[in-house]
Amino acid sequence: MTNGSALSPSSPALAPRPGALARWLWAVALLVIIVVGVGGITRLTESGLSITEWRPVSGVLPPLNEADWVAEFEKYKQIPEYREINRGMTLAGFKAIFFWEWLHRILGRVVGMALVVPFIWFAWRRAIPAGYGPRLFALTALVGLQGAIGWWMVASGLEYRTDVSHYRLAAHLLTALFLLAGLVWTARDLGALARDPAARPARLTGAALGVIAVLFVQLLLGAWVAGLNAGYVSSSWPMMNDHFVPEGIDWSGGVWLALTNDPFLIHFLHRWWSWVAAAALLLLARALARRGARGEAGALVFVVAVQMLLGIWTVVSGVSMWVAVAHQVVGAILVAVAAAALHRLGREVSPLRVS
Repeated sequence: MTNGSALSPSSPALAPRPGALARWLWAVALLVIIVVGVGGITRLTESGLSITEWRPVSGVLPPLNEADWVAEFEKYKQIPEYREINRGMTLAGFKAIFFWEWLHRILGRVVGMALVVPFIWFAWRRAIPAGYGPRLFALTALVGLQGAIGWWMVASGLEYRTDVSHYRLAAHLLTALFLLAGLVWTARDLGALARDPAARPARLTGAALGVIAVLFVQLLLGAWVAGLNAGYVSSSWPMMNDHFVPEGIDWSGGVWLALTNDPFLIHFLHRWWSWVAAAALLLLARALARRGARGEAGALVFVVAVQMLLGIWTVVSGVSMWVAVAHQVVGAILVAVAAAALHRLGREVSPLRVS
């Protein structure tokens, strides 16, 4: 007979395992960064509308024979993007764009499974420390919401548009980055708990929320630049087509419409708000260094510098695909590094000060 004490919550097999949970979340965070990169390729190759149905289960497999490929291609031919932009595309060309969208969706499912299955396992083994169950459940549920937002985004380009709504694209990207930040933050909380059973979760201070707000604006503008193809309106830097404030901004619909829809203005705002975001992050790095976290401060400064240079290179290259993808991937890495930095400061008893 099995000894009843073997199933006790105090048994090593059933004890909380914050270290293992932290490693799991770091692995999922890496997967999210990969998905963001493939999403960038999907957008830049105009592949996002190649799959016109949302089939969470049956959609795992791509077409397996020529008849299936022809059937998928015929569905694509019914949407405005094909009729108005890609009319005459060959089946081989369709297969190329189909691949990137299919891969993006598959990786999204992988992230979902990488969260759901271990979460259930850890919960069953009672390995989740007290107080962390709801947070881990929320992160897991957010993946399902992200999938729904992704389809909502695609659906915006299937009937009346030749592309997806830049508002919905922004919601899709920002939700992924929010998930990434949540994974990093929670992984660091659990890592601290693994080192010290008395460790408390880090907290967000007012100054940290200010940094987040500044970074959010930059990420939102970047998503809009992507959704509106606004990166193509100028390939010069620092001037935009020989002007600091670009010509071509359409103010006829009012200031708000221009701020949220005009590609010239949004490109202008994204390239110059980046300096505000960089300044906020450099102040964050300074605060880290003053508290002795020089390695983390240096990492943050390095990633900010690389991201700024990639942004400029993306512009002057005329939005070279691989440069633009690198810009998006490093942007995701920057979110992860910033989340880790804010967590480090949030563990301090004293308020965040950058003076």
